[in-house]
Amino acid sequence: GFHLSGTVTEPATATEPEMTYKVAISFDRCKITSVTCGCGNKDIFYCAHVVALSLYRIRKPDQVKLRLPISETLFQMNRDQLQKFVQYLITAHHTEVLPTAQKLADEILSSNSEINQVHGAPDPTAGASIDDENCWHLDEEQVREQVKLFLSQGGYYGSGKQLNSMFAKVREMLRMRDSNGARMLTLITEQFMADPRLSLWRQQGTGITEKCRQLWDELGALWVCVVLNPHCKLEEKSCWLRQLRKWGEMDVCPLEDGNYGNELPNITNALTQSSGHSQDSLARPRRTVFTRAIEGCDLHWQDSHLQRIISSDFYVSPSYQREGESLLFNSQGQPLWLEHVPTACARVDALRSHGYPREALRLTVAIINTLRLQQQRQLEIYKHQKKELLQRGATTITNLEGWVGHPLNPIGCLFLTLTEACRLEEENCLEISDAGDSKPPVYQHVPVVTGSQDSGESYLSLALEVALMGMGQQRVMPEGLYAQDKVCRNEEQIIARLQDLELDPVLVQTLRKQCILLLEGGPFSGLGEVIHRESVPMHTFAKYLFSALLPHDADLAYKLALRAMRLPVLETSAPSGDVTHPHHLVSVVPSRYPRWFTLGHLESQQCELASTMLTAAKGDMLRLRTVLEAIQKNIHSSSLIFKLAQDAFKIATPADSNSDTTLLNVALELGLQVMRMTLSTLNWRRREMVRWLVTCATEVGVRALVSILQSWYSLFTPTEATSIVAATVMSHNTILRLSLDYPQREELASCARTLALQCAMKDPQNCALSALTLCEKDHIAFETAYQIVIDAASTGMTYTQLFTIARYMEHRGYPLRAFKLASLAMTHLNLAYNQDTHPAINDVLWACALSHSLGKNELAAIIPLVVKSVHCATVLSDILRRCTMTAPGLAGIPGRRNSGKLMSTDKAPLRQLLDATISAYINTTHSRLTHISPRHYGEFIEFLSKARETFLLAQDGHIQFAQFIDNLKQIYKGKKKLMLLVRERFG
Repeated sequence: GFHLSGTVTEPATATEPEMTYKVAISFDRCKITSVTCGCGNKDIFYCAHVVALSLYRIRKPDQVKLRLPISETLFQMNRDQLQKFVQYLITAHHTEVLPTAQKLADEILSSNSEINQVHGAPDPTAGASIDDENCWHLDEEQVREQVKLFLSQGGYYGSGKQLNSMFAKVREMLRMRDSNGARMLTLITEQFMADPRLSLWRQQGTGITEKCRQLWDELGALWVCVVLNPHCKLEEKSCWLRQLRKWGEMDVCPLEDGNYGNELPNITNALTQSSGHSQDSLARPRRTVFTRAIEGCDLHWQDSHLQRIISSDFYVSPSYQREGESLLFNSQGQPLWLEHVPTACARVDALRSHGYPREALRLTVAIINTLRLQQQRQLEIYKHQKKELLQRGATTITNLEGWVGHPLNPIGCLFLTLTEACRLEEENCLEISDAGDSKPPVYQHVPVVTGSQDSGESYLSLALEVALMGMGQQRVMPEGLYAQDKVCRNEEQIIARLQDLELDPVLVQTLRKQCILLLEGGPFSGLGEVIHRESVPMHTFAKYLFSALLPHDADLAYKLALRAMRLPVLETSAPSGDVTHPHHLVSVVPSRYPRWFTLGHLESQQCELASTMLTAAKGDMLRLRTVLEAIQKNIHSSSLIFKLAQDAFKIATPADSNSDTTLLNVALELGLQVMRMTLSTLNWRRREMVRWLVTCATEVGVRALVSILQSWYSLFTPTEATSIVAATVMSHNTILRLSLDYPQREELASCARTLALQCAMKDPQNCALSALTLCEKDHIAFETAYQIVIDAASTGMTYTQLFTIARYMEHRGYPLRAFKLASLAMTHLNLAYNQDTHPAINDVLWACALSHSLGKNELAAIIPLVVKSVHCATVLSDILRRCTMTAPGLAGIPGRRNSGKLMSTDKAPLRQLLDATISAYINTTHSRLTHISPRHYGEFIEFLSKARETFLLAQDGHIQFAQFIDNLKQIYKGKKKLMLLVRERFG
């Protein structure tokens, strides 16, 4: 049949009633070519009703009545029957059909109408002609609408997922060899190219967003797959090529390496004016996301060697050819395929994607045999150059095009092809749990089918081998943030897949063999003895290898991980001899390397690798030593070393068991290194680091504490040493934690006191008080600390610091020393007439009260200092008032007699203070009157009242005050309103 029609009933649900839909499907040569359904659902995929009707016809063909095309049936009717048929048809559907029936009747009766120019009439129930195009039905408008909608959501609301599932649909169509695959991809690409954000990003010179970038990458890779279809027609290919070129020439077309910004010379190239190749990136042709597909259009499958490889498992070279050097076979007679590796892998991807899994496997095996041969040859080359390269300690040999992070994902592609052949399909593997987390795949060994003697290899061990080869390839860090980020992402994806493999003895053997080859591989391996300074680091890969090897061969695991710890780009500037590949000369800029955008991530991966080794080496002093040395040699960031120290400390001190001393010592040593690194540089975490170090040293024990106290100057600033380190060491908690005996406590205290005195000498301003506090229990040390303060007081200390120490002295029961320090503090102070809220006022009042309590002599000594330093009338009058309220000398210093009489303001020393206070009031009054506004008049009159109280303390005070007021009236007679108020209050 060519036309299937039926009614589909959808049963009632709790919310919806039962519904019936009319469905019609046309099919031709086993493909559904068009569908219509009454439900009106618009989607890329068929609605449930179309699927239901199709399945019904497939499963119960005998239940579906097969009829002749309607034109045949009509042909058998006579004139009356035809009339009857048409009238009944119109009656059954008169509302829908009548207008059409009337129009057709008019056209048939009109002799020159279009309908009468054509012989016969159309029949929807008859099949298409043999020459007609026949392809699966695809609702093109729907595809366009959905892609447009998902793109407009910009990666939100799961739109990225939706677009990825559309890409997966394209891959599925290709695998089913459905010609709509390329058509659907074209429709998707047209919408991607019409995305309005592209021109916006280009104008702003910003990169495309990360999510969007990955979608464009997949789009480019899919086109490579499409054009590499081994069975496509030439005209199809030339049609695709035209489209791809058209898109690639549009200026909004995204570039392969990720940014529009790259059309500007990049920063490093702009700086390397020294080499004649600095225009390199400018001269390079513009490569868009479609460039690889355009290049793929030139590839064909006609090569006879290639055809033999993919068409037979048993293609081997004749035995007589195996002696000589051959480019087509290896020494075992297995075929090789010597194409550029990513291109060869793109062929594998195309075979896999177009539904040729056996062929894909055969080509994969040939590629791996080729890679093995290259690896062997590179080893031999290296053996000849080894001596010279090791002397230079650097190499210029490296791959400019890395396989990991490559746009065609060659390693991932080979790995997938091989593991798919080994996958154990469980019965219920389609039932993915609701959360969408499918169980990791289960693999079994499937022997490699080969024409030569039984190799005993499995596709699974080949998968592991090729992943290790690819990840271990030494390669130069690519240009641009996006390409660098992609290297990291691709590496993580491959490692995640490797972690799905259960390492049985066969795989362990493969792993060991490949690791040894990588270590010996010289400059061709990223884990070789010498690498290029711009080489992509191997930390993430080595961390996987270390964990995988450790249970089976610990020595090899450590050797490999320690080798991988290096990060040469941070070690040195580019060696001057390194000019054979001017392509990667980076100018030696003293700042951090502008080309390495992912450096932060790489350094943290280096740190992770170190942490993994430290954890594994717990308890093994020898191994810990080597790991520690590697950390100290290779890690240059203090915050990362601090993180490692903290990690080691956590692992060394589990909550539920005893501490591990070996690892604790490593933690301490790393901590000490951090202290030395951050001592002279500013670091916002410094306080936290210092506190942590003391905690760590406390865990290690009393010897560690003694050691940090004795060598404080290379680890801490004087302030840190006294206020954090020594103070914590001497605290009650530390003594309890260490349960020290008396000699140990004494030893610690003695070290802390020595430190305190050294710090006080070095930085008296900030350490004097801490030093005194730490030395309280030792008379000689305390006296020394006090002397240091006295010596520094005249030059290096502020009045605030001196007052603080003076108060401490009084609190400790040294009032005379407190007085001495307070006197020194007074000499540094200067209080102006208008500073009546100065923070030092309380200190001045306290110092005067202290002197007063000590006796007449001390008061007499401090008053001249007060008069010299304080010019604020209200403060002076406050001091005066306090001194006249009680008798001096009430502190009761032993050996002193005090008269117990109040002091007179007429005699020294208060007379001097009174005179100074009166003159301060006079000066302040004149200062205030020079620019006084009417709203301050009331306040000013109150100020004069206060002044009068002070004047009246003098014998002739009332006369002095009257003269003063007369004077004011004379000088400021212009301020009539104010003088009126003065007269009202003071006469």
